[in-house]
Amino acid sequence: MKIYLSNQGNLRNFRGFVESLDLSNPDFLSISTHDKWVTVHPANLVLTAALAMQIGKDNVEIVGNVPDTGIYLDRMGLYDLTKTPSPFAYNKKEEAGRFVPIKVIKTADDQSRFITDIIPLLHLSEENTTVIKYVIGELVRNVLEHSFSKDGAVVAAQYYKKTNRVSIGICDTGIGVWRSMQTYWHPKTDIEALRLALTPGITGTTRKEGGTSENAGAGLFFIKSIAKITRNYFAIYSGHAEYTLLKHDKRLKGMPRLYADPNRDPHNSTDNAPIFNGTLVAVDISLDETTEFNDLLSSIGNVYDKAIRERKKGKYREPRFV
Repeated sequence: MKIYLSNQGNLRNFRGFVESLDLSNPDFLSISTHDKWVTVHPANLVLTAALAMQIGKDNVEIVGNVPDTGIYLDRMGLYDLTKTPSPFAYNKKEEAGRFVPIKVIKTADDQSRFITDIIPLLHLSEENTTVIKYVIGELVRNVLEHSFSKDGAVVAAQYYKKTNRVSIGICDTGIGVWRSMQTYWHPKTDIEALRLALTPGITGTTRKEGGTSENAGAGLFFIKSIAKITRNYFAIYSGHAEYTLLKHDKRLKGMPRLYADPNRDPHNSTDNAPIFNGTLVAVDISLDETTEFNDLLSSIGNVYDKAIRERKKGKYREPRFV
């Protein structure tokens, strides 16, 4: 396999990154970079890290001339996953409040630690921080419960002070969206499976519209909606399919409209990407607390409160054996 980390590795150009992937020869991974400048979104980083973990560091190398900006790859922990020694030196204390390096989540405790680590990156009110934590937690929980990945979820995040934005990537090398939807929804293609996964009320755990109290099928819809309201990008990649939500045009007046059908949103998509046997979800979120942002998070917060109440009721209804 070959992965190229370019000088335009933002979520706007995620499709280009995906199309450049060479996922043949799954027993070895060669990572190369632009020779003058490296820009890496957490999405690109966690996909690279997930594949590296899957095949083992002895089969992974970083090749070619890595420029000074490649120190970011070391800060985020990518060199630790390869047999290539890092040419950089830095102070690990730099990460506090600026980024969360590559982390692997396999248990609920791992998930809690990641959520704790990401709090300093969320420069928001306590109430809004709680909602963002909930949405991210739901996405990670879904990976742990439904991807059947032995390597868990690979996560990373970055805060950009200049634009007051946080970028997050979550990736697994599990069964992928198409297989997770097969039991109840039978999508014919990978892109149809992504459309189902992005539709609120549809989950791979039941045919019932609206899901269950444990899984309402809304996590991806919520995170995509947050990206849209804050006029940012969202992307999901699984199997042969890739979907990128495009930025809402700032010239259009009023609050961006939210649609249950992801095909109604401005987006790019393909069902002909290099096949990735897993799932990657990535998002950019502006942290400016506009009226639209606060209203959306308030609505999601109400859903969150209801979900917690339902889960608590479920626990109380469980039979107890003495």
